Amino acid sequence: MKVLLVGGSGMVGSFITPYLIEKNFTLKVLDIKKPKIDIEWINGSIDDPNAINQAVKDTDAFIWLAMQSPQGGSNTQQDVKIIQENYFTNCLGLHTFLWLAQEKGISKGIYTSSMSVHYRERKYFPTENMSLDTPSVYGLSKGFGEKICQYFSSWFDMNIIALRITGPRKRNEYIKIRHAKERLAPITDLYVTDEEDLANAYILSLDKINKGHGRFDPIFIAGDENEEEHNLTKAKQYLGWQPKSHIKYLSKEKI
Repeated sequence: MKVLLVGGSGMVGSFITPYLIEKNFTLKVLDIKKPKIDIEWINGSIDDPNAINQAVKDTDAFIWLAMQSPQGGSNTQQDVKIIQENYFTNCLGLHTFLWLAQEKGISKGIYTSSMSVHYRERKYFPTENMSLDTPSVYGLSKGFGEKICQYFSSWFDMNIIALRITGPRKRNEYIKIRHAKERLAPITDLYVTDEEDLANAYILSLDKINKGHGRFDPIFIAGDENEEEHNLTKAKQYLGWQPKSHIKYLSKEKI
């Protein structure tokens, strides 16, 4: 499968790319920045029709990874720059890309969403159908992005999974934060998700979008193996995903 990573030179794209390559996916990146790994690169923006049309050529599926001005799901602070960058990326850029992609016959993809589409001060997230009630501009526009994906699934027969990820971290940072949490000295209140668990969620989603058509499915992805805050039932039952990095990298011998 040839997969286009839209905004693939950024943080999450850099995390998951090596794991996708290990699984023999053929990758290319659409981004204004050159990717860190030597793979096919289309130098262009998400609002450039020529770059998008070049990028989607001979592509089977996409992963949307573009992001600007991220915020936590409890943040109301904003300025004109944050507002414009979030709407440009999560709404205008996404809609433009999906329109051109489906015109070229691309009907399968993964949208990188965020748990920040929800108000993050609650103690538990029971279901993906709960309201998108974030106070942050980033989460608000990410939620609008999910609505855009749902629109294209309904009216243009696209199969799109939205992964509502939380706390993506490189391995060393994941271990550091989880060990601090176990000592009751949290560096962050977030549940962080290890790069390998994160990549596996994308890999399983790429398989899932090949089945059926015209579906939009949001799914919680969090390194919360005991489901203290996140109900991961849908991730387990629909994707066959659950966090496993804690078993491999957080054993007592490694602490």
